[in-house]
Amino acid sequence: MGFNRGPQEPVPEAETAIWTCTNDSCSGWMRDQFSFETQPTCPLCHSEMKKETKMLPVID
Repeated sequence: MGFNRGPQEPVPEAETAIWTCTNDSCSGWMRDQFSFETQPTCPLCHSEMKKETKMLPVID
């Protein structure tokens, strides 16, 4: 059965470098470590992206 039987461990988060889309009508973003380009374009709308930081779950 798939019942939750108690509190789960908190997911550790860290401030992570990301790229966000500069187009106001697009909400696209990606982690910097998953980008293959030094200055990526948005995969959703093909606009320019700018570098920012965001609190995200840690990926090993």
